[in-house]
Amino acid sequence: MQNLDLAALLDWAWRATPVIIGAAGGYLFYRVVGCKSGACPITRSAWLSTIYGAILGAMFIAR
Repeated sequence: MQNLDLAALLDWAWRATPVIIGAAGGYLFYRVVGCKSGACPITRSAWLSTIYGAILGAMFIAR
């Protein structure tokens, strides 16, 4: 078993946090805004909205 370096763990957490926040924001957007007709491309399902939010969160950490 390899020992995890604290710096590597903090780097991973620093990169994962915006993705998690973005996913939560995408789901919140689905719950608050929603789509009654099912024709909305982003908010027609919770999965799509959450994935879009996670992608937007990942764009904040892209180098």
